[in-house]
Amino acid sequence: MQATRFTGTDRYVATDDLMLAVNAAITLSRPLLIKGEPGTGKTQLAQEVAAGLSRPLFEWHIKSTTKAQQGLYEYDAVSRLRDSQLGDDRVRDISNYIVRGRVWEAFACETPPVLLIDEIDKADIEFPNDLLRELDRMEFFVYETRELIKARHRPLIIITSNNEKELPDAFLRRCFFHYIRFPDESTMQRIVDMHFPGLKRDLLKEALQVFYTLREVPGLKKKPSTSELLDWLKLLLAEDIAADALRESDAKKQIPPMHGALLKNEQDVHLYEQLLFLNRRNAR
Repeated sequence: MQATRFTGTDRYVATDDLMLAVNAAITLSRPLLIKGEPGTGKTQLAQEVAAGLSRPLFEWHIKSTTKAQQGLYEYDAVSRLRDSQLGDDRVRDISNYIVRGRVWEAFACETPPVLLIDEIDKADIEFPNDLLRELDRMEFFVYETRELIKARHRPLIIITSNNEKELPDAFLRRCFFHYIRFPDESTMQRIVDMHFPGLKRDLLKEALQVFYTLREVPGLKKKPSTSELLDWLKLLLAEDIAADALRESDAKKQIPPMHGALLKNEQDVHLYEQLLFLNRRNAR
């Protein structure tokens, strides 16, 4: 039996306001538009909502070249031409060359599904508007076969954005919006505990201190994210690095061990090294 409300899962730390947003989208039958820094679990949210509600999940990951039509269907004219040259009888039925997109697959699902449209802001600015009618009416027309496709059940649509570009007002009006704030230390500790249940408290304390101090460095081109913190902790454990090596007094004198998991470009590494140099000079 499918659940009707999302209450989180044992693999994902969902805050109260995030669960409220998911359930509001369910109640309103509106797409849920999720924004937040990269690495805050936007994509994983859709996966965990599907698991928590016992619904099938259809994932549509958007690229810069993705067109809205691809989510509905594509007509494979090249294959049909090749088959006609080979005398294949399949060419008599054009439906053999209609390739379903993820939206069509979600519409055809026999039980209410979750449809993830991931990183919608990567596509062309007209991409969201090109889907308005289909997502509103839960139907679209296949011109090649003159067939009207209607959704068997309205999917719970979760749309993620990294805020790379503004989305059209007409599209925003149709969504319930939620911004995932970057986790505070207590929430982050719950996330870490889920992934590393046996992590020593002193190591976690010092690691979080270094991590949040690093995020506050002014001028960073890319702040480290939750997923990068988890990678860093995995490396610290693998190399058996003690909490003493991460203490604040040491962190101000040298760059953190395994910093390549946290700092992802040379400008940020150089900036941090400059700040460490200034701290050492001022401490003299």
